[in-house]
Parts: sequence; C-alpha cells; structure tokens
Amino acid sequence: MKNLNRLLGYAALVVLPITVNAQQVQGFVHQQSEAADYVWPADKQVLDKLDKWQDQKFGVLFHWGLYSVPGIVESWSICSEDVDWITRKGNLPYEEYKKWYWGLKDSLNPVNFNPGQWADVMQDAGMRYMIFTTKHHDGFCMFDSKYTDFSIANGAFKNNPRKDVARHVFDAFRQKGFMMGCYFSKPDWHCQWFWNDYYATPNRRINYKKEMHPDWWKNYQTFTQNQLDELMNGYGSFDILWLDGGWITGDDINLDGILKKARSRHPGLIAVDRSIRGKNENYQTPERGIPETQLNYPWESCITLSNDWGWVPNAPFKSPQKVINILAEITAKGGCLLLGVGPTPDGVIEEEVAKRLHVVGEWLRTNGEAIYNTRTTAVYRDGNTWFTASKDGKTLYAVYALPEEEKLPATIHWNGNIPKGSMKLLKGNKTVKYTCQGEEVIVTLPKGLKNEPVALAFTLRK
Repeated sequence: MKNLNRLLGYAALVVLPITVNAQQVQGFVHQQSEAADYVWPADKQVLDKLDKWQDQKFGVLFHWGLYSVPGIVESWSICSEDVDWITRKGNLPYEEYKKWYWGLKDSLNPVNFNPGQWADVMQDAGMRYMIFTTKHHDGFCMFDSKYTDFSIANGAFKNNPRKDVARHVFDAFRQKGFMMGCYFSKPDWHCQWFWNDYYATPNRRINYKKEMHPDWWKNYQTFTQNQLDELMNGYGSFDILWLDGGWITGDDINLDGILKKARSRHPGLIAVDRSIRGKNENYQTPERGIPETQLNYPWESCITLSNDWGWVPNAPFKSPQKVINILAEITAKGGCLLLGVGPTPDGVIEEEVAKRLHVVGEWLRTNGEAIYNTRTTAVYRDGNTWFTASKDGKTLYAVYALPEEEKLPATIHWNGNIPKGSMKLLKGNKTVKYTCQGEEVIVTLPKGLKNEPVALAFTLRK
C-alpha cells in the first residue's frame, strides 16, 4: 500500500485511436462473429425482444469497479500476459501488484454515488437501453453477493445503505423506462476455483488442468451459476444478459440451463454470450469498431466515449458530432450503438461527459426519427450520407454525417435513393428543395442551419 499514491497517478494502458470504419481496433477486443455463424433464436419471445431492442438504437455500458479508484484499464493489469496494451506502470513485482490491486477494495468508497444522476444524463443523451457491469474479470462484485466477500458491499462502502450499488443503478434506470441489461464476466480471476493460489497465473485462463482438479472446476461452475442465479432472481426484471470473457464458453457454465431458468422469470431474455458462435449469441458485439458493411441480423458496436471503458483522469472524449456520426453509420448498417461511459470513483458522471452527451441528446430530440425504430435500406450509403428506413418501409431518411472540423455545405449530393414528392428537414420540419440529374440527387440546404449533421425524410421513387 505504500506504493498506492505513486500508482494512482499512472494509467496501465496506452491506447490507440479508434478506427471507426474497420475492425482494426485497440487492445484485446471481441470482434464480430461471421454472418454465417449467426443462429436466429427459435423462441418467439426472444425474437420479439430482439425486435424491440433493435428499435432502441442507442445505449450505455457502464464499467465501474476497483479499477476506477486509480483510473486504470479495467481488470487487465492483473493479467500476467506479456503484451504491451496491458503493461503495468510502476515497479511492483507481479504478485505484489495483485495484492495492491485486490486491496483497492478498501479504497472504493463512492460516498456521492448518485444513480439517479446517471439515469438523468443518459436519458438526456437520448439513450434507451443500458448495460451495467455487475462483475468484471477481476471478480470484484458491484452487487451484494452471498457467494463472495469480494464486493463493494463488503469493502469501504459496506456501512452505506446504498452498498448494493447494482440494485440502485438498475432501479434508477427502470424508473426511466430503459431496456435493462446485466453485464457479467464468466471468468473470475479472484475466485480460487479459477485462478488457484497453488499455481502461478500466466494468462487470462484457468491456471490448472481441469482433468487434474475436477473438483476445482466443478466448484467454479457452481459458483458462477449461483451468482448468475442471484442476479437473475434478485435484481428485478431484465431484457439482456450480456456475458463477457469469450475464453470461457457457455458450455463451461451450463448456460443453457441458466437461461432456461432465467427466461422463466424474464420472458424473451436476450442472451449475449459474446463471440461464442451459436444459439446463445442472440446479437453480436463488435468492439471499438464498426463492421465494414451492412449486416441484416442483430448486432451492436460497443465503443467507448473516451479511450477506456472505465473512468480515467483527464480523458480525451469524443466530440458530440463524432458520436452522432458513429450512431448514424451504425444505424444505417443495421446495428445499435452501446457507448461506454465510466462513472467516477466517487460515483457520479463527470460534468464534461454530461455536457457532451447533452449535445448528442439535443440532436436526437429533433432528428431521432431517422435513428430510432428504423431498419436498413438496400442503398445505405453514399459518401458522408447514410440512409435508414422506417419500419414499414414507407419513409427513407438521409443523415449527412458532417465531418468534424468541416462547415455544412450549401448542397448535399448522393446517388441512388431517388426521392418522390416533397423532402423535409427533420429539424424544424422544413421542406427543402432538391433536383435529380439521372441517379444523382442534389439537395439544397436552407441557409442559417447549425453546423451539425442534418437528417432528411422523403419517399422513395419506385
């Protein structure tokens, strides 16, 4: 602990800029499964829930835990893999570092914890679903689990009436009408039945041979099943169970049995067994990037607002315009955007995040018709213009994703998607003039528009 002050000032990960239009992404990420691997659910209630989820388009993913105290990459600095993106700063030997990290349990004391503020900010941003990290790979629970003492409810925050923070977060967002998602890491590096102290911990996987220690492996399976049952039975209604840690499969923990039981309480529960191809990956989750082409099955890009999932000091945040452009691209390609936001160690959403998300929400309040409840259209892009369609297919939308640092042009040009009749600017419901020259459409924008992405609505000429 004498090294705490020194370590608090360090970040444990050097990150690279996001590559939005490709699968080239920073660090260790879950990329999308192949289209041929997608298995449509047979359960009609799951299909109906997926359809409702696809209407939401914009959600938030919260990473909040021990890593938030020093403001470092979530969990990964205690993984002893020799790769540059999880290099630890400081000079502590590995085992000492792990002890220091585990000891952060006694430092996480979010006395200003305000889940109502979280929900207000995200509702103001135009988000419509949420995923909260109940447990990341380090095994630290942000809920009051009876199967481990390694939780916020047994640390520095234990005497606070809000110590079961997951319950209060979920309740705050349910009150706002969000679709609800529960993030849970299948790997648990603190659990003795996953990383046993008898052996070293060379990588992210279990550190023993199952066939040599079948009792340890069985204990881990039971422990994981018990915690998932805890969450699914004691924390209110859920729409999504978002399972991370693809090096542990659903078969490893009997996910079929877990979901059967969970869906009896949460009909149509969407299972997201990330990167595990098959029937329990109800939607796919390319991370920190966007697929190159349109995909007409359920998927979601999970992308950070800053460079990290959790809170880090002095983070460089994406601009509101960047977020809007990313959302437009993802929507046109058939996906949803799950934006990563890290609450502060004190338990609030910092002001700079709230300010940027407010601008996104302002745009969606006047242009959201082109995003929410839409589906794909065959011609979905030309240059900086992205196209979506209403669910009934009667209305097409064009979103001009104004590049950052550029001025809104006087005219917008695209090929294909030839309009019929009037065209309207969604903001202000203003009719705009356009001409067609063969397959080229030239739209004249009204003067005096705010320098931001614009959305247009029109009927497609058949």
